[in-house]
Amino acid sequence: MWFLFALLTAFAWGGADLFYKKGSDSNDRFSHIKIVIMVGLVMGIHATAYMLIQGINFDPTDMIRYFPVSALYILSMTIGYIGLRYIELSIASPVQNSSGAITAILLFIFFTHELNIIEILGVTIVTFGVIGIAILEKNSERESLRISSTQIDKKYQIGFMAIFFPILYSLIDGLGTFADAVYLDELKLISEDAALLAYEFTFFICAVLAFTYLKFIKKEPFNLFKERVKGYAAIFETTGQFFYVFAMSSNAIIAAPLIASYSIFSVILSRIFLKERLSKVQYTVIIVVILGIALLGIADEL
Repeated sequence: MWFLFALLTAFAWGGADLFYKKGSDSNDRFSHIKIVIMVGLVMGIHATAYMLIQGINFDPTDMIRYFPVSALYILSMTIGYIGLRYIELSIASPVQNSSGAITAILLFIFFTHELNIIEILGVTIVTFGVIGIAILEKNSERESLRISSTQIDKKYQIGFMAIFFPILYSLIDGLGTFADAVYLDELKLISEDAALLAYEFTFFICAVLAFTYLKFIKKEPFNLFKERVKGYAAIFETTGQFFYVFAMSSNAIIAAPLIASYSIFSVILSRIFLKERLSKVQYTVIIVVILGIALLGIADEL
């Protein structure tokens, strides 16, 4: 089942990525904080509902036990939200999407894993395909702006901030996913339900702190009902997180790079819902990545 859960995670996070881009405002210096608030709110609601419906006796100490993982994830996501303000011409996507490969390499180094040729081939195709589609997206966007003669501040093209955030995100997210694999798969330090609730309640606490900072310290107006796009992103993010913990609880070394292919789903959804045009090369890379995903599915059945 890990393969199905990983696919559902990638699809959900692809949808979240779509709405993150739509909801991020480069002119709003508090945009990333507002996204954190929306995501934390939705996760808090989901965690409460899931706990009550499933009749789970949640132990608050699980939040402390799982905190190293939660902290890495929340930090990387916040950095990612900040980086969205520089997304137009940054190299964010190809760098950020390498985090799955970082996780797989760390797991291979620190734990004993025997991968067959199909798994190695599948992971390689998916990883390089994801990075490839991100580079193509960046180049396509740059060409569109050049044709339209749009003037963009140089800092959004090659500035330090445009490079710093995606690199930092990739490293921290890769470490977070590695830690998650250790907790859920390698050493079984925590159950899937406990990990899910611990993470979502921790994110909810961060949202409360972020809201307090925004509303009472910065005196920044925040209307929950006017943040509809960010709300959609939060729903997809939470949906992906639900499937993610179950995907990572088995065969994490393969699941991590597969889940990183969510950017492919984001591109496909952009084509469907935003009517964005894709080049023949982009279609080719998407097909290649889907082939790599299919290989991982076949390997799961062997």
